[in-house]
Amino acid sequence: MRKIIFLFMLVLGMALRAADGQAACIEFKAKQHDFGTISEDGPKVTCEFEFTNTGDAPLVIISAKSACGCTKPEYPSEPIAPGAKSKITVKFNPRNQLGEVHKSVTVRTNDKKHKKVVLQITGLVK
Repeated sequence: MRKIIFLFMLVLGMALRAADGQAACIEFKAKQHDFGTISEDGPKVTCEFEFTNTGDAPLVIISAKSACGCTKPEYPSEPIAPGAKSKITVKFNPRNQLGEVHKSVTVRTNDKKHKKVVLQITGLVK
């Protein structure tokens, strides 16, 4: 119940800020990462996608999802203040993924211009 109230208050606060002309804006340093050649028998590999809230209202990452179970994103649950930096960490499990891999993570935010951003990871699993 507390989470529902918190989310309601957060959304209400964002709506009030939007009425004042303020908005969040997410800008990634890079939207793609190439792992290069990795071993199928090796450990999971990880990369980080750094971003900045260049807007003038708090940025909220609503979700970050991959269509494949081999790719797991982790993202901040707290709002990111204007001007602040943060990151989304993506872990990839190369088991049973032989050959070239192209995976994507769809990030949904409260940024009105970039409600949905797609991050890409690639590599060659041997």
